[in-house]
Amino acid sequence: MICNSETGDKLSRIPLVKSAKIIQGNALKIDWNNLDKTKEYDITADVTNVFEVNEPKVHYETLNVFSKKVNINPTHIIQNEFIAKSKYDYIIGNPPFRGKSNQNEEQKADLEVVFSGVKGFGVLDYVTAWYLKAAQYIQNTKTKVAFVSTNSITQGEQVGVLWNLLFNHYRIKIHFAHRTFQWNNEARGNAAVHCVIIGFANFDIPEKLIFEYENIKGEAHEIKVKNINPYLVEGKDIVILSRKTPICNVPKIVFGSMPNDNGNLLLSKQEYEDYKKIEPQGAKYIKEFTGGEEFINKIERFCFWLNDINPSELRDCPLLLNRIDNNKNYRLKSSRENTKKLAEYPMLFGEIRQPKSDYILIPNLSSGLRKYIPIGFKSSKVITSNLALIIPNAKVYHFGILTSIMHMSWVRYTCGMLSTSLRYSNNLVYNNFPWPENPTEKQIKLVEQSAQKVLDIRAYFPESSLADLYDPRTMPPALVKAHQELDKAVDLCYRSQAFTNESKRIEFLFELYDKYTADLFTNKKNKN
Repeated sequence: MICNSETGDKLSRIPLVKSAKIIQGNALKIDWNNLDKTKEYDITADVTNVFEVNEPKVHYETLNVFSKKVNINPTHIIQNEFIAKSKYDYIIGNPPFRGKSNQNEEQKADLEVVFSGVKGFGVLDYVTAWYLKAAQYIQNTKTKVAFVSTNSITQGEQVGVLWNLLFNHYRIKIHFAHRTFQWNNEARGNAAVHCVIIGFANFDIPEKLIFEYENIKGEAHEIKVKNINPYLVEGKDIVILSRKTPICNVPKIVFGSMPNDNGNLLLSKQEYEDYKKIEPQGAKYIKEFTGGEEFINKIERFCFWLNDINPSELRDCPLLLNRIDNNKNYRLKSSRENTKKLAEYPMLFGEIRQPKSDYILIPNLSSGLRKYIPIGFKSSKVITSNLALIIPNAKVYHFGILTSIMHMSWVRYTCGMLSTSLRYSNNLVYNNFPWPENPTEKQIKLVEQSAQKVLDIRAYFPESSLADLYDPRTMPPALVKAHQELDKAVDLCYRSQAFTNESKRIEFLFELYDKYTADLFTNKKNKN
């Protein structure tokens, strides 16, 4: 909806009984600068008008209204020049959300036109096109904009594409924001959507408002702030961009190894048991195999790990040779050239990143209902797939920081979501995470002791999966308490003053991130 003074002081209710102008058309194809130069059909009573726009960027004549009833007849048009205000006071709306995987071909084409020349726009929700159209329209004006949107436009990789453009190219400032709340719409089935409301303009104001929801189904309370960043947090207009290396001196993180085998090198528990009975000579080349889902849900899987297999021994394993032949044929039939090249090494995984040391495993997906992402240590003898992230050479201290509420606050604001699951990112989340600046030996030791206690309590429940242990409904009280103690130990590594809520944590982390990255940029300049 686009409003100006012609609508009156109050918004008209449905049915429209006061003067209103409605434009029917595709808002992403219409030239918003020509909205007052359209042809107008007066179709109800004396006062309500509907504009119909079919094509973009065309000069349209307009019907002179004269407060009289006119039949709806496209041929009944009186040509007349219409001079209107060049800009509007407000632009408000609830555009269609549509994530990238739910967009139809027409919507994808709309995004391609609106974001022409913008790198990485393919990850954006459909609603973001309205943000860019509005940002272009309100340049050098006092027009204010507010849109209801999916909260995903303030998370993960979308922030780097959308808000980097809006802030740096169009000089947008966020004036107010409703953080994530649950909206039950009136559609059939009453679908619940996690939404935000963002108000912005092309000019700054000294005092801004954040509306925070302690419970996404509850009521908001107002917070007055000096600035709102694209994560809807008080702080500088920081945009977290993808990085290949961590901003802090910590072990590097990588994906696990990718089979790219169509299942030919993988075995279920039953397949493993059957193979050992029929072809025991090949069993010594089978290793435990896991990914994020297997790790969380305690699912047993196995794989053939044939990096150092003796050719003569391989010839004595006909069942295994058959699997290798099938894998070769699968790769040869691929439409990807890189996969076809892998057919030359059909006994090996497509990508091998298995560390020689024990490592921390982080699932790539974890339920957003969990307070903590279940992470843990794995032996170098366990092969982890590319559906999880691994940190070789990590210590108990690193585990303690990563499984703390401090790190989880960073995760929830910077990672993306896949449905209701947190999607952990190495380049966005881990590599940009601000670790404690100067923890003392005493503080580090306390984190290690608290982290080890978490691991020890998990071990008390050998029959339970991590999904069981970290379900908010079934999490053992002893584990809850151990995590609370760990959270306090980690907090002390950052500052002595307690954090009262997640908002304070994330504000602190963004300030620390700004400090770390400013030093990085300074160092780069000095090297040049």
